[in-house]
Amino acid sequence: MNENLYLKRLFQAYYKESKLKLPTVSSFNKREFGFIPWEKHVMIRHTSFTNLKDLSNYLITNTPKHVYSSGSLYLKPDNSKMDKKQYQGCDLIIDVDVDHFYTPCKDDHDYWICEDCKNMGTGMVTKCPKCQSLKIKSLTWICEKCLKSARNEIIKLIDNFLIPDFDIKEQDIKISFSGHRGYHLKIENEEIRTLSSEERREIVDYITGDNISLEVIGLREDRSNIYGLFKETVGWSHKIVSKLENILKSYSNDEIDELLKEFGMKENIIKSFLNSKNYFLQILSNKTSNLWNIEGFGIKSWETFLNGIVRKIGVEVDKPVSIDIHRLIRYPGSLHGKTGFKVQELSLDEIEDFDPLNENSTTLNPIVFESKKVKQKIEIVEERVPSTKIKGEVYGPYRKGDIVEVPHHFAVFFLCKEVAKIK
Repeated sequence: MNENLYLKRLFQAYYKESKLKLPTVSSFNKREFGFIPWEKHVMIRHTSFTNLKDLSNYLITNTPKHVYSSGSLYLKPDNSKMDKKQYQGCDLIIDVDVDHFYTPCKDDHDYWICEDCKNMGTGMVTKCPKCQSLKIKSLTWICEKCLKSARNEIIKLIDNFLIPDFDIKEQDIKISFSGHRGYHLKIENEEIRTLSSEERREIVDYITGDNISLEVIGLREDRSNIYGLFKETVGWSHKIVSKLENILKSYSNDEIDELLKEFGMKENIIKSFLNSKNYFLQILSNKTSNLWNIEGFGIKSWETFLNGIVRKIGVEVDKPVSIDIHRLIRYPGSLHGKTGFKVQELSLDEIEDFDPLNENSTTLNPIVFESKKVKQKIEIVEERVPSTKIKGEVYGPYRKGDIVEVPHHFAVFFLCKEVAKIK
């Protein structure tokens, strides 16, 4: 059987059933829609709909593999020329996807093969460590650990940046589980919509901590003295000092040692810092003095240390998504063609406990093809497939040629990931 045709029929059945349940987005008729069909991986853009019923009918009739809508608003969203669409502004879109940052679990479930020398390995690489080739074929997977990491980044973004620093209102924040390896956040705010790409870049630099000048926020050397940051200063100075206090109060010496090694600091510098830990905590609590003199710590050591702290505080986001004012993002309620999972909308209260691979709430559960009784026989066509845990059950790992019978939702997932075929 043609796997794409099988999946397309499943997706069509879902859209028929969900015809009256699909969520709508604000300014619906001003947004451009895009679709990627099952037949070929080329996006169909420059489409618009006057209402949700028309979109539902399109999804039932055409049943695409992926469904997108624009963050931008246009007077003529279906015009094929960007300069003729009559741009009216764009929501700020922030994409947190574990494809773009390292998580330890990738060393367990992601693997790659060099197409030149056939060297293989696990984890996250951009080039072959053996022959330096950039021709890397990779298989990326998901687990509850990496999805939790992505969720935590979204929560950090909201609680530590958007609300306290930008005064974004909760009602303007729209969150969705992407259906695969991350989350999308959209800010629907009239003032935000007027921002240029360069202004959006500045926002992204701020929330990621990229291009921060430690000197501008207070770190400086004057003769033999080092002057640091004040907690009372709003913004990044406050964030850094608060993080330092947390580390000094709650981390063991071994944990601090490991952290500073991660930052690339030398053994003698680490030892000096540990010996001065309590003294430095007293310095940070002094509201009138910011003299940060610790034996062995010169300005370069402080810069290395604080840049490491900044990386811990900043949020991992896909920067080009936020900067691009013509970007399309997945439509809520649609299905993700690489998993068969639903793009699930979430409120701020719901995201804290949301567990996409084992969600208890029927209204939030993104695994729409879940079945405890129906099983499907499949044959593995990928060289290796990692163990997969969905709804508390684990299947795999598998090797190419394995023929297995798995629950329906596992089969859909494996077929969408293109690591199996129907047997």
